[in-house]
Amino acid sequence: MKRALVTGGSGALGSAIARRLAADGLFVYVHANRNAERAQAVVADIEAEHGAGRAAAVVFDVTDDAATASALEGLLEAGPIQVIVSNAGVYQDGPMAGMSTEQWRKPIDVSLHGFFHVTRPLLLPMIRQRWGRVIAVSSVSGVMGNAGQTNYAAAKAGLHGAAKSLARELASRGISVNVVAPGVIESEATAEQFDAQTIRALVPMRRMGRPEEVAALVGFLAGDDAGYVSGQIIGIDGAMT
Repeated sequence: MKRALVTGGSGALGSAIARRLAADGLFVYVHANRNAERAQAVVADIEAEHGAGRAAAVVFDVTDDAATASALEGLLEAGPIQVIVSNAGVYQDGPMAGMSTEQWRKPIDVSLHGFFHVTRPLLLPMIRQRWGRVIAVSSVSGVMGNAGQTNYAAAKAGLHGAAKSLARELASRGISVNVVAPGVIESEATAEQFDAQTIRALVPMRRMGRPEEVAALVGFLAGDDAGYVSGQIIGIDGAMT
């Protein structure tokens, strides 16, 4: 059974991705930083649907290189992880003119540095197997920019360059690297931020995306059928870009 790690797996989007990968037959590590109970709840849901021993929760801070390396070393004792979904991310929104250094750094630390801290230790075992999937979850903000999100957009756009370069490094080893860039996706946070009128004006499809729709795209990229897809930034945003 192939094994997958989904960072930020306790949130709305991450949990949908974890559930999809489990449904596709993978063992899934559901990662959290502070929401360990939510990660455990996702694991319980997966095991209730697919049986015991199909998922496990892992807790560490992706911005802490040493803590991440230690956690991943423990996971690798059971063998390589074939699918990485780098989904962890945070918002620290505000106009750049009034943005603090901490506001600027936090999204970059989690999304971009976190991608490096998590992915790097898992690559050599993947390379030895000559099969793997690295999928980074970005945002429409990283593609087209968004007022009040210079920090977040910079973090996600950085993922695009990293993924395209890493795809070239790993292509001959049977490992694909891609980015999924969602638009406005249903969650508690977006429900508070966007009313129906705003969504109709912002999104050509006139609705929010569903986490399950993003998860379906990630599931495809994680499978054998997507073996020739690599180095791509794939939008799933209702025609916003």
